[in-house]
This record gives sequence, structure tokens and C-alpha cells, in this order.
Amino acid sequence: MYWPLIPSFAKGMKLEYSTSNATAECLLQSAVYKRLVNKRRCLIPINGFYEWRGAKPPKTPFYIYLKSEEPFGLAGLWDTWKKPDGSLLESFTIITTEPNELIRTIHRRMPVILHREDEERWLDCSATPFDKVQSLLKPFPADLMAAHEVSKRMNNPKYDVPDCITPVEG
Repeated sequence: MYWPLIPSFAKGMKLEYSTSNATAECLLQSAVYKRLVNKRRCLIPINGFYEWRGAKPPKTPFYIYLKSEEPFGLAGLWDTWKKPDGSLLESFTIITTEPNELIRTIHRRMPVILHREDEERWLDCSATPFDKVQSLLKPFPADLMAAHEVSKRMNNPKYDVPDCITPVEG
């Protein structure tokens, strides 16, 4: 899928607003997201994610993951947009929430990480309306997570090598 989300009603792929992340607290107030919460929920499977600390460049990048080092799923929403050539583009957004105690030291928001036992309920839109899963959109327990500083080379979006998650020696 393509990221960020391109709403089905968009005139083109260049939007005037960001759809990389969807604020959990505002989903039902958003014309982009409220139409998706009951029919287009998804999981974004990952091993970890990056956040940056600092008000001005160069910001300090951190790799954030589960202490168990297991893959996990982020809560998301998806949509389908019809391209000018008639083909379809499926895209997604990541739902974010307030940070837990660990993430608060790094960033002001965090992605919604779903507990494994909640993933099926989140995905089953036909059996579980949004009002029955909205309570899942909360910070993941900090004691199950870990983070470490990584190379400032991560400030370059083109930097994509295996050592991206290697801790900075300090």
C-alpha cells in the first residue's frame, strides 16, 4: 500500500494537508477519516519505528521497538483512490495518540500500537463497530517498550541500510 493516505475523493495525490498520521482524538471530526473508521481499519505490521527529539535541526533520531523484539501492529485506516489512468491506488494512514512515559521523553505523539489479542477485533469492521474499538486507541504500556538513539544519518530520508537501528555508542 501507499503511504500517506490518499482519500477516495481527492482530486490528485498532492494534498493541501498531511495524511501520514491521523490523530485518534479527532477521527470522528475529520471528513477524511470518519467515513473510514467503520469499514476501512487496518494493521501496519512493523518491527519498530523512528521518532526524533529536539526542536530544531539536527534533531536526534531514536529507534523504538518492543522489548520482546517481536513484530507488532499499528492501528491504521485505509482508502482506495482512482488514479487519472483509471487504476486504483490503495493507501493508508497511521493513527496516533498521546505518548506514554517512554515516548514523551522523545516526541509529543506516538502511533497506536495494538495488543496482539486486540488486532482481530480492530480488523473485523463488520462484527465490531468503531465505538466498540475506539477505546483501543491509547498509549501502549511503556514498560513493554524500549528505545535507543541511532545515527544522525537517519535525518536523511534516503539513508536506508541495515545499521539504521544500531545504537549510537555513547
